[in-house]
Amino acid sequence: MNLFYTILIYLVDFALKIIAFFNKKIKLGVNGRKQTFKILNNHLSEADKKIWFHCASLGEYEQGLPVFNELRLAYPNHKIVLSFFSPSGFEIRKNAPFADVVVYLPLDTISNAKRFLNIVNPELTVFVKYEIWPNFLNEIKRRNHRAILISAVFRENQSFFKWYGKHTKKALFAFEHIFTQNTKSKKLLESINYSSVTVSGDTRFDRVTNQLKQDNTIDFISKFKSDNLCVVVGSSWPEDEKLIVNYINNHASETTKFIIAPHNIKKSQIENLKRSITKSCVLYTEKNNETIASNQVLILNTIGLLTKVYSYADVAYVGGAMGTTGLHNTLEAAVFGVPIIIGKNHEKFPEAQRMIDNMGLVSIKNQEELNSSLKDFIENIEKRSLFGANNKTFINKNAGAVIQILNYLRI
Repeated sequence: MNLFYTILIYLVDFALKIIAFFNKKIKLGVNGRKQTFKILNNHLSEADKKIWFHCASLGEYEQGLPVFNELRLAYPNHKIVLSFFSPSGFEIRKNAPFADVVVYLPLDTISNAKRFLNIVNPELTVFVKYEIWPNFLNEIKRRNHRAILISAVFRENQSFFKWYGKHTKKALFAFEHIFTQNTKSKKLLESINYSSVTVSGDTRFDRVTNQLKQDNTIDFISKFKSDNLCVVVGSSWPEDEKLIVNYINNHASETTKFIIAPHNIKKSQIENLKRSITKSCVLYTEKNNETIASNQVLILNTIGLLTKVYSYADVAYVGGAMGTTGLHNTLEAAVFGVPIIIGKNHEKFPEAQRMIDNMGLVSIKNQEELNSSLKDFIENIEKRSLFGANNKTFINKNAGAVIQILNYLRI
């Protein structure tokens, strides 16, 4: 199995290099990995004390950030190495303020693992959620390095719990402790005799709670919304936007404002989105603070504002689950006490079902259900307030994972 895995990794390496000729995102990753060891050698010395954080992509980074920040404060004399596998994480967070070095993780070969760990030699390694790279983890264990996995979620159909998953299962035992989001994940780990596990919950609850400590005021959003009810559509994909635009064009009252923050802000896609809207519409890059309030729809063709924009929402629609790209972070809206609507494909996001059960979130399957849910929230202030309050309570009850993790760690 080890040989098969190694062959597979080299085949993936070859395939990525071919695809890179045609895909800009893949090319960023391929070229970035070529620079990893050079960057590490230029910024680290053997005498440095180091902590290594690894995330697959941007979502895992946001999940781990509360822990990363606290460890940065607790160990100011350590150098922090942050690695990503995906360009969507690295390219957006390559200047992460808490990290001394940010790199792409090399592909999971035995030689890469040894070379990487020879340079980094971390006193502590923190992986987030799904990241299980057998060769890196086996090398960490061979060297008796400390490693933990945080905010982990496991499912029965994963290879760790199958007869053919011996190689990946072994890698789990490189972690001295695993902090899971739920009891089901803990039971799955215990079924393979992994017992050093704590149900700490999801660190994203701590992450979004910290958002309330910031100043979330955005002047131009305040002017745009004015005294109107506002629907914020966050991290939308075309499947989401098709339904939202239909509602705006055919059912929305002129007194209801809409802010749409697409996940993809490519110029062509933004232009197509704006053209599809028949109501008065303005882009972030076109805004004029004196006239912005005269528009009914604002499209945020920029990144970095959404977490604050949710504070202006009376109703939020969080994208990704109408198609197959994956539901985006519903907790960012929930922390502001906002009722939430999402699409139908949320099976891999347990917090969504918990919020549905808690009467804070509604999942819709089609245009008719979207129209009905939006109309209900917009017109029924009591229901809107109830769902929003339920979401706020849900966030408050589930915060605290970071404290449990920090209490465990003693470097």
